[in-house]
Order: sequence, then structure tokens, then C-alpha cells
Amino acid sequence: MNPSEVPQLLAEIALADPRVRRDDAIERRAQIHMWAGILAAVPYDFAVTAAQQHYAKSNWPILPADIATRWQATVRDRMDRHTGTFEPTAHPHVDPDDIPGYQQALRAERHAVATGHAEPVELRELTAGPAAADVQARLDRIGRYVPDHVRDSLTAYRPVRAERELAAREGRPDPLDVACAWCRAPEGQPCRDTRTNPKGGPVRTRTRRTAHPSRVDAATAAANARNAA
Repeated sequence: MNPSEVPQLLAEIALADPRVRRDDAIERRAQIHMWAGILAAVPYDFAVTAAQQHYAKSNWPILPADIATRWQATVRDRMDRHTGTFEPTAHPHVDPDDIPGYQQALRAERHAVATGHAEPVELRELTAGPAAADVQARLDRIGRYVPDHVRDSLTAYRPVRAERELAAREGRPDPLDVACAWCRAPEGQPCRDTRTNPKGGPVRTRTRRTAHPSRVDAATAAANARNAA
């Protein structure tokens, strides 16, 4: 923000909160000087919007730090989402072998993102890159991300999920669709076996590979009720 814009900013804020304006000419000049130094990196339009958002929620007079911290948080959020990777294809005039020119273009791009003149270039996933067509062809061919033979080989390492997938393939109700009345496992969580120590030691629990029979019955009853409705 230019120092010449600060008086206009204070005048606009004073329309909502007259307490911000200084009546004494010397104090007013000192106020403008102080605000200009604190808000030097903040765009004028952002400062006005920040003041509006402040008075929409607070009755306290706004301080320049309130605006500056909002701006710093906005810049930090933008740069956190920006990969920081310069896109040469978007700037064909930049010679990759021109190191100073490349660095200057990189700084200019980051400055544009930080100040809101350009959108952050976020990390692109595999399906949005050059291999998108090949990835889509693979998905169309196998119908899912993990092929069946790979999924089957992982059965021993994720028995609960494997049991749910088997139930879905066989058309059986999924016991995890309901809570278990026996072990109190909530909906979506596998059943547990509880072992108590007769000597008063800690109680131990173990995740079951299969659901308790009463939970299977409850899931079947719930599925029958839905089908009959």
C-alpha cells in the first residue's frame, strides 16, 4: 500500500468507526506514518475488505496489526498451496539455460501468487498429468485402481476388509453396517474380543477377523427390513 492511500483507508474505516480518526493534525500525520509502515506490503483493496470483515464480527477499534496479520495469513495460505515449481511451458520466452532470467521469472511468479495476481499452482495428481490418458485406459480395463489378483494377495494383511468385500460379492449383508450389541463395536468398526486377566491385570482387546454371530443376525434383519420397505 502506498503511503498516499492510507488517509483514504482511514477515512473509509472512520465511516464505520469514528474512534479510528485522529482529530489533532500532528497525531493524524503520525498515525498515517505508522499505518503506512505497518501496511506497506498490504494491497489497499485487501485492507478495506479486512476492515469490513473485522467490524462485521467485532466492536473493538481495528488496529493496523489486525489487517497485517490477515494479509500474512492469506499469503501463507497461498504459498503453502503453491508448489513453487516454475512452469516453463507457461513462459516460452524464458530460456531454461538463462539462470538469472529463470530466477527472475520464478521470483515474479511467486510474487504474483503471494499478492493474489495469480492462482497457486497446486500439486497435480497422476490423473491430471501427461499420463492421464494411460491411467484412464488402465482404469477402464481393470475397473478399479487395485486389480483383483492384487486385492486377493492382500487378504491376509487386511482380513476385515477382505471379509466385507467377500460379503459384497456374495450378496450377503455387511455386518459392519450395524453396531454390535455383543462387544459394543460401533457401526463401521470391526468386532473385538475382550480378555480379562484373572489376576487383576489390564484388560486386553483383539480385533476379530469376522463379526460376532449376533451382529451378523442384526445386519441380516436390517437388510430384510430395508428390502421389505
